Amino acid sequence: MDVAARPRAFVRVAGPDARDYLQRMVSNDVDVLAVGASCPALLLTAKARLIAPVVVWRRGEDDYLLFTEPELGDAVRTQLTRMRLRAQCEIEAEEHESALVFGGEGVATDFPGAVEVLDAGLEPTLDEEELELRRIEAGVPRWGRELDERVLPAEAGLDETHISFTKGCYPGQEPVARLHYRGHVNRKLRVVELDDDATVERVTSTARRPDGTVVALAYVRT
Repeated sequence: MDVAARPRAFVRVAGPDARDYLQRMVSNDVDVLAVGASCPALLLTAKARLIAPVVVWRRGEDDYLLFTEPELGDAVRTQLTRMRLRAQCEIEAEEHESALVFGGEGVATDFPGAVEVLDAGLEPTLDEEELELRRIEAGVPRWGRELDERVLPAEAGLDETHISFTKGCYPGQEPVARLHYRGHVNRKLRVVELDDDATVERVTSTARRPDGTVVALAYVRT
């Protein structure tokens, strides 16, 4: 079992309207989550620009915890509070220590082959460089590298992992669906080796493997 520290910000959404409210606010299907289950999702603007990627964990019957990048916690809380209107739910920040665990049990997350475990006091066995190599090889985009407010979800491949195309409306749903069913993006995030022949528009992250080869995440023209 490998363990890596993963700094996170956490936002709690709890109350009798929490499920319905989150279903109307995020891009994935919260309605189908049983207690203890989770899903990756996006908070988007009306024009389908990214506010934040999140993991939505149904911690209790009417109690949800959202995981996001450390620098995005305030943005998530502010957006959910601003749009709450008459929904009966509390929205507040929480603090937890999070670890990524490869080969263990925990909250299903947005990192293939890993779960997140909270407040367990686990000692990391992977350093930052080793985790970064795993992230790049798995094609997991990171805020401030591959993701920012200018990126369309489909460009980063988030339409395949963070979006339900069968659920009801949420901010940004119309442009997301229009692009999915009728459109085409001009670039896509890909895992590449730097000697690949792909036409690379922008390299966003790199890491060196033990054999000396360099693997990268890059936006590639399509």
